[in-house]
Amino acid sequence: MAAQEDIEKSSAGPGSVEPVPDSANETDSKKEEGDPYLVTWNGSDDPEHPYNWPFFRKWAITILLSNGGLVTLMSGAMLAPALESISADLGTGEEETQIFLSIFVLAFAFGPMVLSPLAEVFGRRPVWILSSCFYILWNTVAGFSRTPGLMIASRILSGIGASAEFAITNPVLSDCWIPSQRGVSFTISTFIPLLGPAIGPIIGGAVSQSIGWRWTFWILSIYDGLLVIIAVFLFRETYEVIILNRRAEKLRKSTGNPYYTESQGASETLSSRVGGALTRPIRLLLTQPMLQLVGFFLAYNFGILYLVLSTFATLWIERYGQTQTQSGLNYIALVIGYTIAAQVGGRLMDRLWAYLKAKAGNNTAPEYRVPLMIPGAILIPLGLFIYGWTAERHTHWIVPDIGIAILGCGIINNTQSLQAYVMDAYREYVASASAASQFLRSITGFAFPIFAPAMYQALGYGWGNSVLALTFVVIGWPAPFILWRYGATLRAMGKKQR
Repeated sequence: MAAQEDIEKSSAGPGSVEPVPDSANETDSKKEEGDPYLVTWNGSDDPEHPYNWPFFRKWAITILLSNGGLVTLMSGAMLAPALESISADLGTGEEETQIFLSIFVLAFAFGPMVLSPLAEVFGRRPVWILSSCFYILWNTVAGFSRTPGLMIASRILSGIGASAEFAITNPVLSDCWIPSQRGVSFTISTFIPLLGPAIGPIIGGAVSQSIGWRWTFWILSIYDGLLVIIAVFLFRETYEVIILNRRAEKLRKSTGNPYYTESQGASETLSSRVGGALTRPIRLLLTQPMLQLVGFFLAYNFGILYLVLSTFATLWIERYGQTQTQSGLNYIALVIGYTIAAQVGGRLMDRLWAYLKAKAGNNTAPEYRVPLMIPGAILIPLGLFIYGWTAERHTHWIVPDIGIAILGCGIINNTQSLQAYVMDAYREYVASASAASQFLRSITGFAFPIFAPAMYQALGYGWGNSVLALTFVVIGWPAPFILWRYGATLRAMGKKQR
């Protein structure tokens, strides 16, 4: 089978080849040395390993989590057209009302730092389901808010629940899809969530004008509730450590013999395992130079995107005289750029991986994800220049939309490449590593929009976006060359984690 051919030995170095189940080689040797009670995979084609699951099951889980991502991104974007109505009902000023929107993004920084390590202790499935229920509870409360304090508190707490999208999705993709199929899995796992910034404002504007802004919260709670019901029946655990632990437990019950797995071999208590896991993302961020560098690049990408998006609707309403509903339609341009990048970039990622792997004599390295960053590094400043200067000169609406589409395309190109790099480089603790790499980007996603109105008022859209673009050239253009040339060295400098 195809999956079996790709389950190969793994290493952190640049000459490594594609990953295997953690226990597939080392634990087999221990069995050969005479440890019959050590439970591991029954060969590389073990049907219980997620790599070998039927494609239907893998796609079903991927699409389910993608819909959860759609809820997460819509929860931010859908509120934007309703801010004026919320401000009138709750009696808040413009700046405080903007906090209702941006505080949700800030929660994305801290939620995965807790949820990701918990997913490495208890598994992906329970953490995702319970986080979704937590989101449903507090998102519903937000709809009943009568005071600014309750609105802010419920937005923070619902944001923590919604951040399961950033904590769980990438680890599940890493669990299920072999590296040579990772790009294809990204085409779907990123496509559906990225519809959120487009359809969110459209639906939010229509809902707030027809049945009231409170229903923008309740509609999403109902939809996410349906996803949770589906997940109870469809979402099987994908984390191999949990799968093997359950296999060992089943053997102990049926035979009475002391079967165990490598993760159970140590004499750690549950509390010490949880404590160690909860500190792992911050330890990775503090001790891994590679994650610090990737986190810095992602932070500026995300900060630019949210800065531009925070003023996007205002541009169309104030400069172009469009209604709230009409302004929301311009987000479709952004999603077109996202979609092109996700679909074309994902397939190119797999082809580049296969080409570089063949060229290196069947050896692979995380650096093989880097070349796809180059077109993204060109498209981001290009999109910023086009969008900024055409908006400044009040060019026909289609031209700024083309600029924002190019920007979106570049952002997704860069983000996909960096996320895949982290997934390949830190497979043992991919959930914690992903959380660590995304921490700074959520901070900038919250902070950058705060100074966006002042920047555009002082510099205008043309020079404002030019400053962003030129800063990106200084930061973003060296990034792929640094990762390609020094990636393995930087990874080797990182302190080994447990």
